[in-house]
Amino acid sequence: MTVRTGLRVVVTGATGNVGTSVVRALAEDPQVASVLGLARRVPELTVPRTEWAAVDLGQKEAGDRLVGHFAGADAVVHLAWRFQPTHDPVLTWQTNVLGSLRVFDAVVTAGVPALVHASSVGAYAPGPKEAPGVDESWPTHGWPDAAYCREKSYLERVLDTFEHEHPHVRVVRMRPAFLFKEASASEQRRIFAGRFLPGPLVRPDLLPWVPDLEGLVLQTLHTDDAAQAYRQAVVREVDGAFNLAADPVIDARVLGELLGARVVRVPVRVVRTALAAAWSAHLAPASPHLFDAVLRLPVLDASRAHRELGWQPSRTSIDAIREFLDGVRKGSGERTPPLAGGKAS
Repeated sequence: MTVRTGLRVVVTGATGNVGTSVVRALAEDPQVASVLGLARRVPELTVPRTEWAAVDLGQKEAGDRLVGHFAGADAVVHLAWRFQPTHDPVLTWQTNVLGSLRVFDAVVTAGVPALVHASSVGAYAPGPKEAPGVDESWPTHGWPDAAYCREKSYLERVLDTFEHEHPHVRVVRMRPAFLFKEASASEQRRIFAGRFLPGPLVRPDLLPWVPDLEGLVLQTLHTDDAAQAYRQAVVREVDGAFNLAADPVIDARVLGELLGARVVRVPVRVVRTALAAAWSAHLAPASPHLFDAVLRLPVLDASRAHRELGWQPSRTSIDAIREFLDGVRKGSGERTPPLAGGKAS
């Protein structure tokens, strides 16, 4: 394998959960000479060989700015994503879909030879919940009611056309499971549980039971491990899609053991009705449509990433969840606007 050196890499969405880990992983690679991190707001964060610039992908004028930032780059890693507000899918569409189209167009205009795009397990159509799981050939139709899945799936179709029209661009699509780390705890608490859930209440002794819901089987991965796969996708001459996940698969029994809590069978409709009522009343930021999607997500087979990227997660899925829960309780965060910590923030 040819070793590539002196690489210049641009990362969009560089200040979030995945972005901060990817930027650090790239900066530590001797093959990477420089990293430019793009985000809506420049962070107070210092990373070796890394510079920052502000770009809002949801704005029409972002296209021209992106071309300038991408000029001379060897690869663009596109991570930028807006999860909220779930009550305004037009706004998320403007950033997530239209913003991604601006990124893809700028890659071509600037002559960037490689694009690494953050897709997701959420792009997949409903599938089996048992190991070994689905490979990268599984349909990426998503769950249509959930904006997150709908947007991820739409961009998969866009990239199908992009690859056909621009065969000179090496395109990699990462499809990771749920990503957690301690520093992302405060951000993810705000995104999925809201600002008013006190972190210290997320303690095993205050969670006496875990709901066993039909379909609640999922996979997780430590964000830093996912970042290593992104790094490999930049420095290696690979293309196509890669599933990313760690073992074991998480179900109610595993969660019960992790939390020291009793597992109680609960009808899905009960939880779904309560979540829908809270979301409709703007008391919960996570939509019931995303809940529906999670119950249908397939288990992923990450064999291709092991084989072609030489990638193996260094932590288990349980390690990732445990670290995240510790971060929620402590109000952990980082010196970037999305990851700002605080128990009551």
